[in-house]
Amino acid sequence: MSVREVLRRLGPALGLVATWTLFALLAGGKFTSWSNHELMLLQTAVVGTAAVGATWIIVSGGIDLSVGATIALGTMVIASLVRDGMPAWLAALAGIATGALIGAGIGALVVGELGRVAGVALGIAVGAWLAKTSGAALGLAVGAVVAVAAALLFRRLLGRVELSPFIVTLGLWGALRGLAKGLGDNQPVYAQSPESMATMSGLSGLMSVDKGVLLPTGVWILVAVATLAAVAMRYSVFGRHVFALGSNEETARLCGLRVERTKVLVYTLAIACAGVAAVLQTSYLSMGDPTTAQGYELKVIAAAVIGGASLSGGQGSIAGTLVGALIMTVVDNGCTKLGMDNWVQELVTGAIIVAAVALDRLRARSTDA
Repeated sequence: MSVREVLRRLGPALGLVATWTLFALLAGGKFTSWSNHELMLLQTAVVGTAAVGATWIIVSGGIDLSVGATIALGTMVIASLVRDGMPAWLAALAGIATGALIGAGIGALVVGELGRVAGVALGIAVGAWLAKTSGAALGLAVGAVVAVAAALLFRRLLGRVELSPFIVTLGLWGALRGLAKGLGDNQPVYAQSPESMATMSGLSGLMSVDKGVLLPTGVWILVAVATLAAVAMRYSVFGRHVFALGSNEETARLCGLRVERTKVLVYTLAIACAGVAAVLQTSYLSMGDPTTAQGYELKVIAAAVIGGASLSGGQGSIAGTLVGALIMTVVDNGCTKLGMDNWVQELVTGAIIVAAVALDRLRARSTDA
């Protein structure tokens, strides 16, 4: 194995070791303490979980700029349901389902189903309005009828209109953030009754250093999500299809791969990971916050690229992404321990993102050579 191949495979891990060593020498015990490492792992849990899903999207040749807004909307949905008396586990499932639904919509828009997505969106809007004014049963029934009828009509009128993943997710980056703010009238959502406060307290245990075996429960959730994603990516037929799609979409289509279905499934499963991240973020904040997770879209992309994923598609790994997410966390935490201002941290983070993209281009150049 050549030195270049060794560096390509172990580069992210070596970078993590070098970064950790640098801050350990500069900051000393306040950085190297076990309690600080628990904190860093908790800080990595949210971004890392979302980055696991983003890795699938990037490997397939796509991109997602809506991660932060999806997490914010998920926290608002979860907190609103808990406030209204829903059990924590059911509210958490609703948050994950919110991410999956957003992912399915993005995937459908990317493959050209603009008419169907517009029809379903119209049905949801009508149903939500009727649910508020005339009751949930009527709203659900009328919304479902409107969604089906409008989807069929718009699909016939518009035909297939394929959209760029960049444009679709950029649009949703603003739209979902606005929806999150509208859900709480521009205010965070807190638990109000004693019952909902108790439920939120139980949910908060996911991201508490006092809960879990050896590590906080939220970290184990990240490990579980990452393990399932890594096994599926490496050993499943679907994982091989995703790599083939990202490497050369036309060749994959000629080989019989159902490209459109694969793309929709990738976005659905991947952004469901952002829904899991929303559960962890709600647990960490103990409330729903429409302004949370700003800038996370860049962090998850940077984590994946630092970990070896190619923005051109066809290359990446879950383990590498986790290492990339840890590097981002170590830099943020190390700068804080050294007493650096926020603007310095933002400057360093921006430099890391630029360096990650540069590394991606260098890897692509060496592969072509």
